Amino acid sequence: QVQLVESGGGLVQAGGSLRLSCAASGRTFNNYAMGWFRQAPGKEREFVASLRWSGGYTYYADSVKGRFTISRDTAKNTVYLQMNSLKPEDTAVYYCAADLLPSQLMGTVLHKYWGQGTQVTVSS
Repeated sequence: QVQLVESGGGLVQAGGSLRLSCAASGRTFNNYAMGWFRQAPGKEREFVASLRWSGGYTYYADSVKGRFTISRDTAKNTVYLQMNSLKPEDTAVYYCAADLLPSQLMGTVLHKYWGQGTQVTVSS
């Protein structure tokens, strides 16, 4: 049974930084797409960033390019989202997701496995 557990959310001032973690367990993730999504109140869940567990591919939403970095530690089975220069519009619940998806679907919500989410609040 695949489990994804997010941590690292919190309250931060605009311009600040946070690092989110997603601890993955339950199987090997060799070719899995691992992604971060977010959902603000009253809005649809949207793509933030993704990578291929095996390496060599990262993909970002335009709204976070240059500010957020996705990475993974294969020894710890953990995916990270380093968020810098945070803005109030980054406020949302952030979710980790995983699935065996082709590259063209990695930015979609068509992932089979999801974490419970972690709240990120950026104050102005």
